[in-house]
Amino acid sequence: MPAKAAQYADAPEALVISLASRGDRDAFTDLVRRRQPWLRNLMRRLCDDAHLADDLAQGIFLKAWRGIRRLKDPDRFGGWLKQIAVRDWIDHQRKHRGHWDTNYDDEIQAAPVQKTTTGIDLDAALATLPDPVRLCIVLSYQEGLSHPEIAKLTGIPDGTVKSHIRRGSEKLRNLLSAYGDET
Repeated sequence: MPAKAAQYADAPEALVISLASRGDRDAFTDLVRRRQPWLRNLMRRLCDDAHLADDLAQGIFLKAWRGIRRLKDPDRFGGWLKQIAVRDWIDHQRKHRGHWDTNYDDEIQAAPVQKTTTGIDLDAALATLPDPVRLCIVLSYQEGLSHPEIAKLTGIPDGTVKSHIRRGSEKLRNLLSAYGDET
């Protein structure tokens, strides 16, 4: 780690964000080091494809670097980065799937489940959910966002967010029932 980057390792994040917003590349590099595990995990849960998730995370950090000068309040960096990530993922889904439909009138279709003694891991179960449902579930349970926060971040109506979380949670409980009380 370069000497300048090492000095940021113990610095408060707000200071590092302020320095990065003034064009300090070493400060931004430290922000990437700090936030990369969280962002990669979020994207992996949304994508169910580690390579795609890593590519998207890299692109998100690039967008953040290009736009960080517009960030006025360093305390909002986490939410701002999350917003870039969610919108980037939605844009990717629209581009590669040709649609982004947040409304599902039918019950979520159950995917065939292989029940073995090793069970089904959460990522595999999440991958069976439609994209908007998976997004709402991940933002609610992994990121701890409220329904109104998810609605604002994703542009999905609040009632639809609630429905996606309820129905998606039911499906996950069913898919992961082999785990018993662990889920």
